[in-house]
Amino acid sequence: MIQSETLELLEWSRLCQHLSTFAATKLGAIASRNIAIPSSQAESEYLLEQTKQVYELENRLDNGISFEGIQDFGDSLERAELKGILAGDELLAIATTLAGIRNLRRLIDNHPDLEVLTELVADLRTYPELEKEIHRCIDERGQVTDRASEKLGDIRNSLRQNRSQITKKLQNIIQVKANALQETIITQRSDRFVIPVKAPHKDAIPGIVHDTSTSGATLYVEPNSVVPMGNQLRQLLRREQVEEEAIRRNLSEQVAEVKPDLEKLLAVATILDLATAKARYSFWLKANPPRFINPVEENITLRELRHPLLIWQQHHEEGHPVVPVNLVINPYIRVVTITGPNTGGKTVTLKTLGFATLMAKIGLFVPAREPVELPWFDQILADIGDEQSLEQSLSTFSGHIRRISRILDAVSTVEEEGQGDKETRGGHFRAGVQSVEESVRRQGDKEEEHFTSPSPPLSPSPTPSSLVLLDEVGAGTDPVEGSALAIALLRYLADNSMLTIATTHFGELKALKYQDERFENASVEFDEATLSPTYRLLWGIPGRSNALAIASRLGLKAEVVEKAKDEMGGATDEVNQVIAGLEAQRRRQEEKAAQAQDLLQQAERFYKEVSAKATDLEEREKSLRASQEIAVQQAIASAKGEIAAVIKRLQQGNPTAQDAKKATDNINKLADRFIPKTEPKQKVGFMPKVGERIRIPKLGQTAEVLTAPDEDGEFNVRFGIMKMTVKLEDVESLSGEKAESPAKAKPAAKPAPPPPPVENTPLIRTSRNTVDLRGRRVADSELILDKAISEVDRAIWIIHGHGTGKLRQGVHVFLKQHPRISNYEAAPQNDGGTGVTIAYIKQ
Repeated sequence: MIQSETLELLEWSRLCQHLSTFAATKLGAIASRNIAIPSSQAESEYLLEQTKQVYELENRLDNGISFEGIQDFGDSLERAELKGILAGDELLAIATTLAGIRNLRRLIDNHPDLEVLTELVADLRTYPELEKEIHRCIDERGQVTDRASEKLGDIRNSLRQNRSQITKKLQNIIQVKANALQETIITQRSDRFVIPVKAPHKDAIPGIVHDTSTSGATLYVEPNSVVPMGNQLRQLLRREQVEEEAIRRNLSEQVAEVKPDLEKLLAVATILDLATAKARYSFWLKANPPRFINPVEENITLRELRHPLLIWQQHHEEGHPVVPVNLVINPYIRVVTITGPNTGGKTVTLKTLGFATLMAKIGLFVPAREPVELPWFDQILADIGDEQSLEQSLSTFSGHIRRISRILDAVSTVEEEGQGDKETRGGHFRAGVQSVEESVRRQGDKEEEHFTSPSPPLSPSPTPSSLVLLDEVGAGTDPVEGSALAIALLRYLADNSMLTIATTHFGELKALKYQDERFENASVEFDEATLSPTYRLLWGIPGRSNALAIASRLGLKAEVVEKAKDEMGGATDEVNQVIAGLEAQRRRQEEKAAQAQDLLQQAERFYKEVSAKATDLEEREKSLRASQEIAVQQAIASAKGEIAAVIKRLQQGNPTAQDAKKATDNINKLADRFIPKTEPKQKVGFMPKVGERIRIPKLGQTAEVLTAPDEDGEFNVRFGIMKMTVKLEDVESLSGEKAESPAKAKPAAKPAPPPPPVENTPLIRTSRNTVDLRGRRVADSELILDKAISEVDRAIWIIHGHGTGKLRQGVHVFLKQHPRISNYEAAPQNDGGTGVTIAYIKQ
């Protein structure tokens, strides 16, 4: 009973109503409005995993998850099982639902990593043959089609012929007896074809009068010559009706045969729709997935927590912006007392925490900043509001006490269950689905039933824990007795519940924190300048009485206020001053923290700017290097072309020593033209000093020198608010001078080896330095190529041809890994082009 009272006090039904607006099907909306609170943590975690995976699936899809075509046909299944004949639109609803769920299953099957959803739809049977048969027999208007049976087709052909004959006969009568007719039209009365005859001319067209107009001036007559054909038409209509019922009866029997599977389809569709509604509602709330923690070891962390109903009110009812609260509660804390002025947000804080725990339990995300960490509570018990009742002769105090008594009974009951043998709660996934099917069968359009989602195999619940929310504890009676009762109650709950949050105006409750480490104080902030609450929750500081300050500012006589202060005594005033000092200190700390945060953000912004400039410089350097490499390659290609021309002239005749010397001279000239001369290094002599301004070319920044260079040439500089360590080689003076490197003791230099002789002899392709691999496999080619490389000195020409390109690719991979090869390239076009590779030997 107290659980349902708590849901009512928290206005849980309003949140469920909001959730139902995100459902796509009727059953999903019903399930959302009547969602049950899970009884175990494992079930909550399973529901939460459902929501997470649907949330992920929605993000992957462009148009989200579609429930198009899925309808509620639970009542139709019941009537089919009782041998009832389903109407055409009911059969059509079953067919469209089968197609919709099949599309839904196909969509989920395309994402096998979403294991919970994949398991949910794994064993579904969508009966495409039944869907096809329904569509064959029932058209989109819910009518039986001509092709449903051969007999029905014949009957309808006869009907069309009969109607045609009747119409033709009546048209003839209209032409002959036009003067006797009110209008030259053919109409129907009681499934009989009639024509409107003027009352005075009724004898002109003998027949049966089936109806008259309101004024009596018109008679609707079926001429005697048409009566036999009308009788035949009625017989055909009756035969058509009997045949249609036979067809629908046959389809209804097929539906009844697979009723359990169809109920399971409805149940799974409802579960998926409910999970989708949770994911979409969570996205709309900008909420984050919670994590259930061990309350004995980890903090409860709910930062920037917002009340979901206030968010809805802000967006849909033009309410005020929602002020978030921060709840970070240590594991050893069992009771938190919140004090402060009325309308300051104490009760909203209680309800917000209650909503957060309930939302997490049913698999909803929590509207708070990540990380969202809170325990799984067995029970959420609340005493919020006024329980005064004239009918039951209950005062405010009596009403509170009765409800608190029920809370204590519930806490004691849970504790006794937790100390006894713990039984495994919940059941296997299939059993859960069966419970949903049973709920679907019972539910139909009845919204008073609670919806229960399937759960996986569950482990025994941990030690039972309760969250107790008490508003104005001990209020409504003598303050001395009320505060004593409140202290005793909170101490009892500290021993018997996991967490208790209580609001109060009693100053005595503020002192509990200093007597028992399990107690903590919090208060709602009040702006004395504007005489209004800020709705911010302050931790560690008890609230102070603002009644006298408010009274004084509102114009109450000063002598009355002073008298009230005298009655309160100096101690109370001193306590209020201490609390005011603590609040002022807290505000100063918050201001400093905000300034530090601004500085941090500014530093991050500068860092991003510097990083962006450094990246831009690197990109420019890469681009410049690439353009230089292209120019070098072009120069090399041009030089190679001229060298090839020289070699070709040598090969055309009988070269002599004079010709070889002449060719060597030409190559040396080419080398002088294409090999760039190294410029002498810039003379350095600049040494940075402390306080000087220098330039860092790589960063494009000027900086101030903070320290002198050390023996490694490193020193500290500052630009803006950033400090960094740079090297001498990375800086220059503002005039462009390079810094002088510090002198270091160098080891005795070894005599430099003699320079290798410069090979001026041009590379000439011969049979000795050419190997032909065409037609061979890559593995065989590697052995031949390795032997050939070991026998040449400067370069080797490798003929591999074009073909599929696999041999050339294999040769290139082998050359990259060979220790004797420095580089390789494709031969000039006149020397084989890409069908030949020239590999150069390391010297």
